[in-house]
Amino acid sequence: MINCCAWVINVEKAFLALAKDKNSVKKCYEEQSNALKALIMMVQGDLTKPVRQKIMCLITMDAHARDIIGILDEQGVTKQDEFQWQTQLKGVYDAGIDDFVFRIADACLAYGYEYLGNGPRLVITPLTDRIYVTATQALHLKMGCAPAGPAGTGKTESTKDLASALGKACYVFNCSDQMDYMGMAGIFKGLAASGSWGCFDEFNRLVPEVLSVCSV
Repeated sequence: MINCCAWVINVEKAFLALAKDKNSVKKCYEEQSNALKALIMMVQGDLTKPVRQKIMCLITMDAHARDIIGILDEQGVTKQDEFQWQTQLKGVYDAGIDDFVFRIADACLAYGYEYLGNGPRLVITPLTDRIYVTATQALHLKMGCAPAGPAGTGKTESTKDLASALGKACYVFNCSDQMDYMGMAGIFKGLAASGSWGCFDEFNRLVPEVLSVCSV
């Protein structure tokens, strides 16, 4: 979270500095690249397993952060309210509510502070960025999100990774035609009570009677 906030502050400072220095975004790219190289040097040393895992996560996120700054520079983005920057998942500290939030497009999501263990993070691709925008807009509008695609393409993992970024617990349920509306009611009650996310795999397997209850 703090790493993400620092990246957002640096990029937005670079946008503000463009009036005086037209190379400020390029300099920001170089700073991010140097920070990434420093992390790579660290993993070449002797580290404990938990610390190594943390630094590997930071490398994954910093590589994406560096690539985004490069794309912003190539496309000539000069303001923080331009679309290319707005569609990025940005962690910021909101002084008004004295808490951390994530902003993406017009959605603002509170950080969940859920400890999910010291696990790995997925590599963020342009397609991941797109599903982040879709899923967060759905959450912002109090709706569900239904990523579709062939098996093994990372729909569930991308959902879990977004939950991990936002500090939310995400429970994955494998749906089958054996599930009845009472079982689904219990799941929804638990999710509503805990504030967790529910990821329903193979949702299309549910029988029409259960699907109609879910839609209500």
